[in-house]
Amino acid sequence: MAEHIAQASVRETYELYLKVMRHIGHYRWFALFMKQVGSRADRALIRASRGRLSMSGPQLPTMLLTTTGRKTGKDRTVPLHYVRDGRNLVAVCENFGLNATSSWPHNLRANPRARIEIGGAAAGYVGRPATEDEIVRNIPRLVDMWPAHDSYMRRSGTRHVVVFEPVDAD
Repeated sequence: MAEHIAQASVRETYELYLKVMRHIGHYRWFALFMKQVGSRADRALIRASRGRLSMSGPQLPTMLLTTTGRKTGKDRTVPLHYVRDGRNLVAVCENFGLNATSSWPHNLRANPRARIEIGGAAAGYVGRPATEDEIVRNIPRLVDMWPAHDSYMRRSGTRHVVVFEPVDAD
């Protein structure tokens, strides 16, 4: 009985957390916080838990995308929400609605090969700009999953929708 109550309490707490996050996710101050602090903390949390935990929680699929820096040649890793489109993964870069574009789309243009970690497992992918059909099909899914994506895209005036195609092992 006590275990059932504890599980219900955890579930209710998580649902409240998601409701609050979905509400404050639209605000610019939240975007600034996530850009400066949240992304780093989320990256560490995802890595430490081998993909079991994320600041977004289990209902918001989050991957760790690692690209090669176009200027430095160093690995650059960012957490991103994504949706599946067949075998492919689709993510949008709106940099929390801030003016500057994140570096990862630029890095992918210079070198489209990337490593993506989901649930602690890593695999190779190739990133490319989404086709108009893929954008029409997947933007509503991304916004439904995290409504603030819509605010971010409107505020930044840009959207980089990227499709990641798996690189099959030889």
